[in-house]
Amino acid sequence: MYCDDQIMGGSAAEEELQDLIEGVDEDGNTVLLQVERYFFYNGEEYVVLGDAHVDDCDCEDEECDHDHEEDEPEAVNLYIMKVVETEQDGEEMEEFLPVEDEDLLEKLIEVVQADFAADEAFDDE
Repeated sequence: MYCDDQIMGGSAAEEELQDLIEGVDEDGNTVLLQVERYFFYNGEEYVVLGDAHVDDCDCEDEECDHDHEEDEPEAVNLYIMKVVETEQDGEEMEEFLPVEDEDLLEKLIEVVQADFAADEAFDDE
């Protein structure tokens, strides 16, 4: 896996810098994930990764063949991974490892759900 900051989005006003991770799923397929947020739990650092949504349409013409309207948000798969700091060739790197302890994973899911709910409540204000 590696992390690469990339500009995502449509118009220049909508562009934002996002961390993208390329990895391999359990079936050996290459997947592109986006860092949603980092958080700490019991002194350990974790990351929430979601499916990356890349807008391939670079057109500025509203008459193109692509659907530019945003309907209901798509369901996004989220993954919680443990962040481990490593060093490779003198450069600090982050390695994302799966959380294998099911009880810990359940607690982390609760923390993330509460965090997202708090963000949503803040955005509603």
